[in-house]
Amino acid sequence: MARQLEEQITARFPVGQRLRVLDVGLGQGTQALRLARAGHKVTGLESDPTMLAAVRASLAGEPAGIQERVQLIEGDGRDTGVHFPAGTFDVVLCHGVLMYVDEPDPMLAGLARVLAPGGLLSVLVRNADALALRPGLSGDWDTAMTAFDTPRYKNRLGLTVRADRLAALTDTLTGIGAPLHAWYGVRLFTDLAADDAVPPPVEELTRLLAAEERAGRTDPYRAVAALLHLCGVRG
Repeated sequence: MARQLEEQITARFPVGQRLRVLDVGLGQGTQALRLARAGHKVTGLESDPTMLAAVRASLAGEPAGIQERVQLIEGDGRDTGVHFPAGTFDVVLCHGVLMYVDEPDPMLAGLARVLAPGGLLSVLVRNADALALRPGLSGDWDTAMTAFDTPRYKNRLGLTVRADRLAALTDTLTGIGAPLHAWYGVRLFTDLAADDAVPPPVEELTRLLAAEERAGRTDPYRAVAALLHLCGVRG
């Protein structure tokens, strides 16, 4: 998934351009490290000290040049105005974060503020319009029926969180001055795979990723993906 997102993000910019990236809620730092290895300057903002320590440990194993391109800050994604001036970044990543935020609009407005003109706001969310699919395909009919009536669901960590709808986020992006430029479905064919599943052989993995990428940009498949990747561009 990380490679797919990276390709969708960098496709917005000329090949070879070195980007200033803010990764809000960077988690284990997978996306941040991939972008730093590709030559981009990445700032990671994370509120969980344990997660931040894990990223620092991973970063310590990277070559010095990559370490120099990464800055890690302990902080909340809702407080970007405290840490950064307006127009600081070319790309802002908000992946797997909105599910924990009851009122996402103010946070997204703050993220749009720190984007430079023409900058990209990349948002990855659970798709509320497809919440019934995972439990339904697993034979969990009670959970599937509940998913038709609420955007709340229990994630794989056992936490009750919130999914988002494409239409609502499209309106929000327009309202904050970073209207939707493109959107993709993510995890159509792999959503039921276990977190600790062993990747298939390289040849099969290549075919799988090609199928995921094709479905993720093709109607009607992308509309029922487990996740939605929205790309808004700052006016």
